[in-house]
Amino acid sequence: MGVICTSCTKDGQLQQILSLQQKNLITNVSSGEKEKEGFVTVSHSLQQLADMNAACPHIVALDQEKVVGYALCMHPSFGNDIEVLKPMFLEIASVVPETKSYIAMGQICIDKEYRRQGIFRKLYETMKNAVHPEFNSIITEVDATNLRSLEAHYAVGFRDLKTYHAGGQDWKLIVLE
Repeated sequence: MGVICTSCTKDGQLQQILSLQQKNLITNVSSGEKEKEGFVTVSHSLQQLADMNAACPHIVALDQEKVVGYALCMHPSFGNDIEVLKPMFLEIASVVPETKSYIAMGQICIDKEYRRQGIFRKLYETMKNAVHPEFNSIITEVDATNLRSLEAHYAVGFRDLKTYHAGGQDWKLIVLE
């Protein structure tokens, strides 16, 4: 049947997101792996994921019941809840007019065995359809050294808003209209 992308509806899916996140966390991935496969920077608590999911459901890629990828939807009202993301929301406020409605994509990750199968693109397409018309753009940031992730984002239509420095690293703030 293949992998399907859909809204996150089960608590068990949130647990699986956390486990996939831990496997791909920057601190748990070798430097060669980081360059070749990319990485994720933020580690969430189950409660944070559940609260974010209640405001705007995350998008999960499922192989039957197994979560093999995810895109976290982060309503701007969570802008102060995760320390490492506070600078991103400040930068968004500096370049995006208040009248513009956007959703932040908090993190995207695909299980290593499922990469290069179009799931990244499918997650974003599903997210775009799920949040429209309430939100007319998706904004996220990518560590400027995470070339694998940047290339994947540009390939699905993201464009640069700005580059900035925070927390000792450079970030690319990007948008998908």
